[in-house]
Amino acid sequence: MKEPVLEIKDFCVDYGLGDQGVQAVRDVTLTLHRGEVLGLAGESGSGKSTLAYGVTRLLPPPGVISGGSVVYHPPNGDSYDVMALNDAELRAFRWAETSIVFQGAMNSLNPVHKVSTQMLDVIRAHEPGLTPQARTARAQEMLKLVGISADRMDAYPHQLSGGMRQRVMIGMALVLEPQIVIMDEPTTALDVVMQRQILAQLVELRERLGFSVLFITHDLSLLVEFSDRIAIMYGGRIVEEARSADLYKDSLHPYSEGLLKSFPALRGPRRELAGIPGSPPDLRGMPSGCSFHPRCPHAFDRCSAEIPVLGVPSARNDPDRSVACWLPGRVPVG
Repeated sequence: MKEPVLEIKDFCVDYGLGDQGVQAVRDVTLTLHRGEVLGLAGESGSGKSTLAYGVTRLLPPPGVISGGSVVYHPPNGDSYDVMALNDAELRAFRWAETSIVFQGAMNSLNPVHKVSTQMLDVIRAHEPGLTPQARTARAQEMLKLVGISADRMDAYPHQLSGGMRQRVMIGMALVLEPQIVIMDEPTTALDVVMQRQILAQLVELRERLGFSVLFITHDLSLLVEFSDRIAIMYGGRIVEEARSADLYKDSLHPYSEGLLKSFPALRGPRRELAGIPGSPPDLRGMPSGCSFHPRCPHAFDRCSAEIPVLGVPSARNDPDRSVACWLPGRVPVG
């Protein structure tokens, strides 16, 4: 059995309170194992970024965590629930144990401060006992690991290319050697060549430093190649979870199938691309039953009446696979 590093259980996030509130993340249960890359995919508005910000307690108002737990398992010491941490403990947890590369990371650097100022500030805040020379040496070493020469430490963000700014942000996320790195659409604004270089470097860094990655994107084709496991999110829920190769070759949820059919295969026979009809559900008026049933080509009466439970499908004797669907052979065991 793989060792878990982060266990998200029955996690819920609302935007607003009372009658005006909407539930953006609904009863999500997900486990990130030590040293793995877990991909989280889905259309815009499916709740991916909200889940990431909720897990790290970075949700801006009116976001409210309305239920669930996030249990962190450090390599040494007792496990604890991130939701129960006080402000001082949460500050120590962020960046040192879990870091995040934000959506639009290229624009996350402060334009009026040098790269050195921003990287050294992270180290100074969490490890105040280090000497200035030691802080500078660590920052230079991390920049070198992400492919940027030490002489760029004194550059301002506008003096760097988009790919270099992205690498700086990844270096800042790794400078304290956290156990978990959450990456929210980190390569969206980059061209495909730079995407390839950044992802190859992430693979190399993970093998060298041993951190776990929660990689969030709407680009499922990217995750198939890069991640160990993939979870598919729709309407605030996880609808399928499987090893990357299994999901690509034999997806079980109709939504996963639709995502896979929306990009061309690089090998094998040509096939016609097919999008998913309709639009993602409005959180203010979610469909009854399975939230995907209005767009699903296989929907039948039960789909609109009951919410499917995520579990091991009856047609697959594989505890590493789970799906939330009422179609024959995909109904969870038990």
